[in-house]
Amino acid sequence: MSNNDAYKKWQAEILEPALERFPERKDNYTTASGIPLPRAAVPPESEEYLQKLGFPGEQPYTRGVYPTMHRGRLWTMRQYAGYASAEESNQRYRYLLEQGQTGLSVAFDLPTQIGYDSDHPLAAGEVGRVGVPISSLPDMEALFRDIPLDKVSTSMTINAPAAILLAMYIAVAKKGGVDPKSLRGTIQNDILKEYVARGTYIFPPQPSMRLITDTFQYCQTEVPRWNTISISGYHIREAGSTAIQEVAFTLANGIAYVEAALNAGLNVDGFGRRLSFFFNAHNDFLEEIAKFRAARRLWASIMEQRFSASHPDALKLRFHTQTAGCTLTAQQPHNNVVRVALQALAAVLGGTQSLHTNSMDEALSLPTEEAVQVALRTQQILAEESGVANTIDPLGGSYLVESLTDEIESRAREYIAEIDRQGGALAAIENGYIQGEIQEAAYRQQLALETGDAHQVGVNIYAMEETIALDLLTVDPVQEKSQQERLARLRAERDGDRADKLQAKLKSTAEGDDNLMPLLIECVEAGLTLGEITDTLRGVWGEYRPPGWF
Repeated sequence: MSNNDAYKKWQAEILEPALERFPERKDNYTTASGIPLPRAAVPPESEEYLQKLGFPGEQPYTRGVYPTMHRGRLWTMRQYAGYASAEESNQRYRYLLEQGQTGLSVAFDLPTQIGYDSDHPLAAGEVGRVGVPISSLPDMEALFRDIPLDKVSTSMTINAPAAILLAMYIAVAKKGGVDPKSLRGTIQNDILKEYVARGTYIFPPQPSMRLITDTFQYCQTEVPRWNTISISGYHIREAGSTAIQEVAFTLANGIAYVEAALNAGLNVDGFGRRLSFFFNAHNDFLEEIAKFRAARRLWASIMEQRFSASHPDALKLRFHTQTAGCTLTAQQPHNNVVRVALQALAAVLGGTQSLHTNSMDEALSLPTEEAVQVALRTQQILAEESGVANTIDPLGGSYLVESLTDEIESRAREYIAEIDRQGGALAAIENGYIQGEIQEAAYRQQLALETGDAHQVGVNIYAMEETIALDLLTVDPVQEKSQQERLARLRAERDGDRADKLQAKLKSTAEGDDNLMPLLIECVEAGLTLGEITDTLRGVWGEYRPPGWF
């Protein structure tokens, strides 16, 4: 079949049905000079070339997971936000929605991420500092007050206690009369990368994996539109990995989650459709675009060949992207606007499904409202003014991009094969292999900056004496006291007998193998706090300590 014939077949069998469901944003698209833009470029007349490249929305999904991609529907614009208190974070969310943001993204503070209530001694000084403190159902209600949960998609960056925070979100929806089956969004719920790169783990690997597969199983029937995991390469890259390692280690973790779900008796064509991914958009523009394409193609192959998935949606790697926080500089912070714009453009050209753009001041403080607005406007300018969303996969067929895509896929496969030889991702984490590879890559990058072999504008080239002229956001310490008082009122006013009975039931259920999600929802509805639930589970499962810790 010639490539022109293949294009016509794709148009008739894939594109036209998709257009009925997702009409294009406009009837036709042209360049600024009036040159008509094709929906998707036709590759050269080569069977091998075409087989690897394919067409958008068609296996192996190199060119995108949906037939119309951004020409039919723009990516979801999410600005990761949360600070100080649920009330202040709610104000920021509503401001961002008013400014044109199309999805919410919740940043939780450090105590919440590791399962401590805001009045725990270890939480002192950290409440509301790097995210919003959520210790109870009333906190979650305040966070989403006046936001229609059946109309907005919400992403929650939470891992070890993800099931508990999802239980709170479901409880808020139910209390507001919203059917959980209508909820859309994502919980990160990716514990393996916490052991590797980030550190906000609580429980040992086996019970942590149980919580993850419990959410897979529960949401498949009760919250079917919810993405139950966001398998994250972002933090792996922030820890210092290369683009190739980011793809390889992320997909190796994905393999481990699929295996765990299969071992729990779940069907790959069921839960596989709600798996999502989260990648970093870094500075090497063309390599980043190729990275996203390689990851899509590789995941489709893994799901089909290794796990016998057959449903097209179980083969598709759908992903969120965040621009690279580790590339932002405190020096000459306005330069960060340019870095973020280039990284965001790479994500769009790479076919992302949703995007967060970092703010210029994030190397100095939590982002101010003005800086967040500039970051959101960056996405909107790309969408509305640049023209890059007006044709499907505009760089598809570029000799360099396709060559880079092939090379990244090949090298990522070598890493995955090595991890397989070691017994899988969990074994490679426990023996320190993955961490060691990331640390070595990070060392090489830092050395290159210090020797001048790599350049960072405003830091090791074009540096200058300067006074930072930005207004920075600070968190009022009184917010911590207010949060603690709210917790005290909750404990005083709830039904103590019911809370005690549910804690006992939670302990016995954790000791068995029943799905924990229904009970977690019941617990938060009865006023049990995040810390109380987590402490009960800690009492059964213990806490994780990395090898070599005392």
